[in-house]
Amino acid sequence: MYSFNNDYSEGAHPKILEAMIQANLIQNGGYGLDDHCSHARELIREEIGQIDSDIHFITGGTQTNLITIAAALRPWQAVISTDKGHINVHETGAIEATGHKVIAMPSNDGKLTPADILKALEDHTTEHMVQPKMVYISNSTEIGTQYTKAELESLHHICRQKDLYLFLDGARLGSALTSPINDVTISDIAKLTDAFYIGGTKNGALFGEALIILHKDLKQDLRFLIKQRGAMMAKGWLLGIQFEELFQNNLFYDLAAHANEMATLLRDGISSCGFSFYSDSMTNQLFPIFPDKLIEKLEKDFLFSIQERFDNNHSAIRLVTSWATKEEACREFIKTLKDNIQE
Repeated sequence: MYSFNNDYSEGAHPKILEAMIQANLIQNGGYGLDDHCSHARELIREEIGQIDSDIHFITGGTQTNLITIAAALRPWQAVISTDKGHINVHETGAIEATGHKVIAMPSNDGKLTPADILKALEDHTTEHMVQPKMVYISNSTEIGTQYTKAELESLHHICRQKDLYLFLDGARLGSALTSPINDVTISDIAKLTDAFYIGGTKNGALFGEALIILHKDLKQDLRFLIKQRGAMMAKGWLLGIQFEELFQNNLFYDLAAHANEMATLLRDGISSCGFSFYSDSMTNQLFPIFPDKLIEKLEKDFLFSIQERFDNNHSAIRLVTSWATKEEACREFIKTLKDNIQE
């Protein structure tokens, strides 16, 4: 049985594992203050074009989100997200546990707009309500859609106008940046946000995210908060090694591009069978809408999740490809799909 359930089912790219083995018996400093982390920071600063950025390596996305948001907000302040945002749906109230409310705005395509931000501000105007102070977006989104450069620029503009921080969750940033319709560079993101992170866990790393802090007001004492929240690894050099490898020889982009290519194989095959999709995703997450009876047949050979019930007889499923997804697995899925349609 082959899994299209997520993009972190496999371990890590062999180059990363080889680098870890080579460094295994070499002593390193602790808590991210080592040569590997320093070198990885230099590589990322060069890639994003921001030499003054602060970069911290954290093991997972939820920790990265809650640390960044907790660092930015005062006790009475809140963060604006879409109702589909990871911090609103998939983090078990982690943000609320830091003492901050998530203001969830309805969205059909998973993306936040300036109008959404203005509406959230209009609904929270007095000291009897939480005060919106940060805007949270993800690229790609939880339903595989992505922001254009123009959309990011408009979000940046409204956040500057309304004195809000703009934070971008980049758990699947590699997939967004290598999408065939993408017009945003990683340096654009660094210019248009106050903080963002580069996801490694879902793009070939064993674990880890690189948090980039750009706004000067968010930089002070962040290591204290990382430590307090239990996110400062003693063996932080293991994170540094992974991002060293990802940002040498184009590996980060190559791995993400492969995931997108495998998703394109699936998308084209599914479309050729006449099926539609829940969202217009050109990244590594696909949400085809199938009859429930067909889903039951596909579940015999493939692992995937149900995204949403579409009507009484149809559901949208979620198929996710990764840096390690095999082409033959994608072709086998399409063959199985076609075989079951013909029955």
